[in-house]
Amino acid sequence: MTATQRLTVGQAIVVFLANQWTERDGERRRFFAGCFGIFGHGNVAGLGQALLERADDLPYRSARNEQAMVHAAVGYARMNDRLSAYACTTSVGPGATNMVTGAALATINRIPVLLLPGDIFATRTANPVLQELEDARSYDVSVNDCFKPVSKYWDRVNRPEQLPAALLAAMRVLTDPAETGAVTLALPQDVQAEAYDWPAELFTERIWRIPRQVAEPPVLAEAAALLRDARRPLIVAGGGVIYSGATEELSAFASETGIPVAETQAGKGSLPWDHPASVGAIGATGTTAANALARDADVILGIGTRYSDFTTASRTLFANPGVRFVNLNVATLDAVKHSGVPLTADARAGLADLRTALAGHTVAASYRREGAALTARWNDAVDRAQAAGHGPIPSQPELIGIVNEVSEPRDVVVCAAGSLPGDLHKLWRTRDPKGYHVEYGYSCMGYEIAGGLGAKLADPSREVFVLVGDGSYLMMAQELVTAVADEVKLVVVLVQNHGFASIGNLSESVGAQRFGTSFRLPGDLAASAAATGADVLRATTAAEFRAALCKARDAAHTTVVHVETDPLVQAPGSEAWWDVPVAEVSTLESTAQARSRYAEAKKAQRSLL
Repeated sequence: MTATQRLTVGQAIVVFLANQWTERDGERRRFFAGCFGIFGHGNVAGLGQALLERADDLPYRSARNEQAMVHAAVGYARMNDRLSAYACTTSVGPGATNMVTGAALATINRIPVLLLPGDIFATRTANPVLQELEDARSYDVSVNDCFKPVSKYWDRVNRPEQLPAALLAAMRVLTDPAETGAVTLALPQDVQAEAYDWPAELFTERIWRIPRQVAEPPVLAEAAALLRDARRPLIVAGGGVIYSGATEELSAFASETGIPVAETQAGKGSLPWDHPASVGAIGATGTTAANALARDADVILGIGTRYSDFTTASRTLFANPGVRFVNLNVATLDAVKHSGVPLTADARAGLADLRTALAGHTVAASYRREGAALTARWNDAVDRAQAAGHGPIPSQPELIGIVNEVSEPRDVVVCAAGSLPGDLHKLWRTRDPKGYHVEYGYSCMGYEIAGGLGAKLADPSREVFVLVGDGSYLMMAQELVTAVADEVKLVVVLVQNHGFASIGNLSESVGAQRFGTSFRLPGDLAASAAATGADVLRATTAAEFRAALCKARDAAHTTVVHVETDPLVQAPGSEAWWDVPVAEVSTLESTAQARSRYAEAKKAQRSLL
């Protein structure tokens, strides 16, 4: 007879998750580092009981906000190159739907996270139960159906017999570099507590090997020929470079060929900022150096990028009429964009093959000099912006420069939304592939502190500097309590600019006069941070900020540095555009003028099929 083990569905899930491993390049690691959770009636008797009973199998971490714990899981998985992750469990109802935003963020950024929300009774004997959505079209619908469009895999386990297939499908997606994202397994609360005789083999150690896909030889030859014939090639390095561990291969490839390298938000850190081939950030929040080269480039080698509108400056940046694209990407969706040569492969493996195919080839010396000169001018502009001595209230570029100087090369800066990500993309000087952690796929306000918590859990040896504006802080600061309670040390820079600085600037640019973007704050944000148990330091000048930041860096526990900035002092411009439509008719002169500017800028847009 086949050996079996009698467990509840909740217990079976925990034991299964504890035995999942990934392996890449011969290195094995446990896939699930633990489970974040907040308990309610929909999961406390099922997964809650199982996590208590099996605490040695799958460590549990309590969270304060359901959306935030998904963000923390994303921060952890991103720092681990998607080879290790967290599960997240909530009750049915608002606990579950609070996770939907986190699920969207994970899927858009292509980061693995397993969501285990409780669900309504599968037996329907007590319907309608607390927090049940009664849908007249079907009793099979619950609020968890909201997860379907933002999950890469979604299932509802209505019977114990369905669980093995659901778990294996979940792992298939979570460990697929091209298809990963949020995975949701909705778990009816009565089914979680139901016992079943499971085949013992379900709980044996299972290794999910992450292959390094190689390119098809004919496609590789076509890509190499295109790059060899290019006079002004440019590399656009995306997040795939970092997730595949291809940074050293990229450094060697760029050094040998002389092709300049520009970085997306997710790809920032692909090269050290002072690498001879680095021309900095690209796109709407990019450097003037990278964008100048992009406008005239005849071949773009996109590596692990999905070409978001910020990267392409809403498809106005790559202006050469004959520009061609070579897209090195594990995801076919991205490899075929812009009618590019689809080099569907792992970034590291594909770069190694391209390097061999282009052995001995290099761009003209004059092109190298041009890139170096453009980059030097940009670096001078950054130096001036960060040493401007704006006062008495410091500018945001000054603060970024101070954080950059005070942090060590391996330390991590974490950010997500507002004006800070754009300034960081332009100004931050990365020195380590994992030193820059800005969530910009979803640009989700509230990610910062929770994402920083996940980043610190992933590598406690690094100091984590969380930069968060007052707007994002007010949306989600709860995980400061988690960091303090669990003794996970963070340095949080709370930038007080009395409103939504990024949208304020955008509002002004579209003629809406910063309407609705300024705060009237009767309270004290620094005091609210102190109420979480964190230490709080205040700064009103650049010198005070530097001193406070050094003290926070050297402290043993979470410290918030509250600093006021002038929202009207901006970083150097990128000389690139972002498409935000302006009202076509208006009684406001400011809007009419903005519409005229918008119509003129839109003429430069290309289809890039």
